Amino acid sequence: MTFRIPFLKKPPLVPVIRLQGAIGTGGRFGAGLNDAALAPLVEKAFRMKPAAVALAINSPGGSAAQSSLIAARIRRLADEKGIKVHAFVEDVAASGGYWLACAADDIWVDDSSLVGSIGVIFAGFGFPELLARHGIERRVHTAGRSKSLADPFQPEKPEDVARLKALQEPIHRAFIAHVQARRGTRLNATADLFNADIWVGAQAVELGLADGVAHLKPKLTQLYGDKVKTVVLGQRRGLMQRLTGTAIEGALAEVESRAAFARFGL
Repeated sequence: MTFRIPFLKKPPLVPVIRLQGAIGTGGRFGAGLNDAALAPLVEKAFRMKPAAVALAINSPGGSAAQSSLIAARIRRLADEKGIKVHAFVEDVAASGGYWLACAADDIWVDDSSLVGSIGVIFAGFGFPELLARHGIERRVHTAGRSKSLADPFQPEKPEDVARLKALQEPIHRAFIAHVQARRGTRLNATADLFNADIWVGAQAVELGLADGVAHLKPKLTQLYGDKVKTVVLGQRRGLMQRLTGTAIEGALAEVESRAAFARFGL
């Protein structure tokens, strides 16, 4: 028989939300990081009456909209409940991954962590010569002159490039505004931080993109004492996802994620 002694103080609890992989639009049961899939984990973490919430981040980025939605959800709950959020970067927090890190009150990195890439990228391929070589004719009929924007089977058009850059600019401005709002005066005011460069470990700390070099468990112990308890919350694939076609979707997402990590030599 066990007895519960109500006046004994419980050790501080810090849920750790793992943010691992590329950020995309896989939906509630899809692969990758997206707001629909992470919402239950984020909500659960803040319901656990924690001393703080930690983010373990290892992401090369991805969808700007999903990055914004996830970060906004974390901040909304943190502000509503008055709970501090700490981000710990593993290999990389770049582009959308850094957007997520900025949702925290402080950011901690490893000496070898890659941080930054505060920019926007649209990438693709072009195949017009391949089609011509094989005698294939591309037929496109649109209502609206921009409907075939950046068609990979047609030669690149200057007006398409200009249109893409016009789309990138407001996204880039929103990213910059988010970083500036969250990092504030900690940012190095004389450095060019928003040209999509990346920095390693202590370099990111010197520029104000991170607060120090530290690992998750030792830092949380320093902040909340030797008895601090951590509970890792991560996305899990259900049985049906593994056995059905959703597994194929997951495999394709994994290939895309690996390609995103490969941009940083990982």
